[in-house]
Amino acid sequence: MLNHKVVQAIIAMLTEDKVTGIFFMADEFCKFFDRMTKKHTIEAPSKRKYHRDGTLSKAEVMLILILFHDSGYRCLKHFYLEHVCKHLRHLFPRVVSYNRFVELERTVAIPLTIFIKKVLLGKYTGISFVDSTPLRVCKNQRIHIHKVFRGVAQRGKCSMGWFFGFKLHLICNEKGELLNFMITPGDVDDRRPLEYEAFTKFLYGKLVGDKGYISKDLFRKLFVDGIQLITKLKSNMKGALMTVSDRKGRLSKQLTTS
Repeated sequence: MLNHKVVQAIIAMLTEDKVTGIFFMADEFCKFFDRMTKKHTIEAPSKRKYHRDGTLSKAEVMLILILFHDSGYRCLKHFYLEHVCKHLRHLFPRVVSYNRFVELERTVAIPLTIFIKKVLLGKYTGISFVDSTPLRVCKNQRIHIHKVFRGVAQRGKCSMGWFFGFKLHLICNEKGELLNFMITPGDVDDRRPLEYEAFTKFLYGKLVGDKGYISKDLFRKLFVDGIQLITKLKSNMKGALMTVSDRKGRLSKQLTTS
């Protein structure tokens, strides 16, 4: 478990001014999102409202989730109860119980995803990394009785074995900043998202991936678009296109290890 002083030092990197700035952007985005949702959705005229509005706004819930992922905590419950409720009370004076906070998470899932996609992505630097991770929706033993994502989630395989759910595909730069992401069913090949223009639209330079991204056709397609896909080469891929500097670096590395 992380020491509280260590966590405070990590979160101190986000000053209160920055936290306030993120909250302002999130609040303005939520107001715009709510206006657009109300404008383009149809509501039942006689629908009765059974629950009052929450004391925590959508922007506050989104901000707490953003701070959690930047804090170093691994447990959201511990972060919320031990840090937000005790040490960030001056920023969130109307905190709710943890069970209620979990319920509020569902209401900001879509706004938070769009907010990250449109506002919080990092800068493209010419050096990028791509990878995927499984999003399991249930244990393998419960696949046949799972109902929530029936017909949407699929069986897939990753380095840890078979799973049932979705895949989260991520691209980040060398600073660890998120550049783009995509969620697909679990049976989608890791290389498939790189074929979509929307996923690689602003990429350039070098893109590093693991063995799951080895493909001659994908390499050629990305190379034409100004993206050099770097993976561990197979024996039949020794003639892959490489820059002169990369060839020199690879040759010098072979000479030093031999």
